[in-house]
Amino acid sequence: MKIGILSRNSKLYSTRRLVEAAKLRGHDVQVIDILRCYMNVSSQQPAIYYKNKPLGDIDAVIPRIGASHTFYGTAVVRQFETMGIFSVNPSLGITRSRDKLRSLQLLARKGIDMPITGFAHSPHDVGGLIDMVDGAPLIIKLLEGTQGVGVVLAETKKAADSVIQAFYGLKANIIVQEYIKESKGADLRCLVIGDKVVASMKRQAEPGEFRSNIHRGGSATVVKITKQEREVAVKAAKIMNLSVAGVDVLRSDRGPLILEVNSSPGLEGIEGATEKDLAGLIIEHIEKNAKPIGARSRYQG
Repeated sequence: MKIGILSRNSKLYSTRRLVEAAKLRGHDVQVIDILRCYMNVSSQQPAIYYKNKPLGDIDAVIPRIGASHTFYGTAVVRQFETMGIFSVNPSLGITRSRDKLRSLQLLARKGIDMPITGFAHSPHDVGGLIDMVDGAPLIIKLLEGTQGVGVVLAETKKAADSVIQAFYGLKANIIVQEYIKESKGADLRCLVIGDKVVASMKRQAEPGEFRSNIHRGGSATVVKITKQEREVAVKAAKIMNLSVAGVDVLRSDRGPLILEVNSSPGLEGIEGATEKDLAGLIIEHIEKNAKPIGARSRYQG
């Protein structure tokens, strides 16, 4: 099959590993910069052009879309879907997961446990917002932040009030979350492919830091997860409509709590920790679910 990897940088670890895994399994693979794609949006001959050439012979795509290019990137993915081309993660799943507030609301609607989360518009409601999440210490998150950027731990009510008011002054959209003290600066990253967790690792924040993200200096070790943690991770990915997802879970006294569902999970940390060929498993998922050009009905105008 011919597989397109939608990535702006072919040198990124995850992109390189997916290219290697696809070639090792005998596939033709191409890295496609989404910002160099342009589209013919029509009912007769929907098409995508890349560097002035039509992309009509691709069997499947793997979206690796950065948060700053979600709008255009998901438009490109939708165009591939319009053309009948299989996408590992559909555009709907990517847009759902990228909107932190919407994703938490969808998870809550389906009964998924998570830290108590508050959202408000008016600065006059800050006091009520803080009380809603059981007071300080608490977590304040920018809705547009990624990889731990824009996440603040406020240890006192006064500090929380100051930080929230500052964000409101900058017209930033934030959520306020309960601080799970018993997690001790650690969370679980569960990689879901299809309908199962294929790998999991524990991410531990470095001393003096509460964010466990690898990009913030956190360490990664292989971890064995419980049946309940496994089930909630798979359920969260399905609610987001994602076939490949990185699900972040906190261990709390009341059971596993979902923090976030990532539609473009990085492979470097979790492959290093688990020593598993996770890129190969993603390619295997494509082989099981995508239909080659000759085996599917192409859209004919």
